[in-house]
Amino acid sequence: MTRPRGRPAQGNGVTRDAILTTALALLDEAETTGGKGLSMRALAGRLGVTPMSLYHHVEDYAGLLRALSDAVYADVLKDLEAGLAWHDEVREILIRYHAAVRRHPQLTLAIFATPEAFAGVTREITDRLTGLLQNLTTQARLWRNILIDHAHGSGLPVARENDAPAAPPPGDDDYRQALDCLLSALEPRRQ
Repeated sequence: MTRPRGRPAQGNGVTRDAILTTALALLDEAETTGGKGLSMRALAGRLGVTPMSLYHHVEDYAGLLRALSDAVYADVLKDLEAGLAWHDEVREILIRYHAAVRRHPQLTLAIFATPEAFAGVTREITDRLTGLLQNLTTQARLWRNILIDHAHGSGLPVARENDAPAAPPPGDDDYRQALDCLLSALEPRRQ
């Protein structure tokens, strides 16, 4: 059976939500199958549409990754407890971010490989951490990079070992202990 070319008939198209759900599934499957995973062509094939129909919902591959990262990382900054001390808010953001990296490591790797995908929520997380760290150290950017790299370095290898990416991976306490150790090295900035 051949698929018709061009735009799908009106009413039979694909939704943005279906695109994002399927794209994330392709990324997650790549981890367990060792396959390339996500491409616009593979995504269109999985959805049963032509690749051009995807561009009605996302502008390009980087735009698709930005939309995915906005969806996956949305909870990192959502509903943070009001009135947290700067140190505690940094810790909570990093714990949440680390958990998201562990759930969907291939998304993080895809963003690394596509720098123009770094925007939206991922940029907000980075900016928020930088602002908070400016209250704790005179080297806010350096510490932001150290802490984010630690979240990536601790999250990516563990995620590859985990057979069920949707389940909380084992060893999260190790990350929290190491994070606390790093954060204890921060002294409040002298005024």
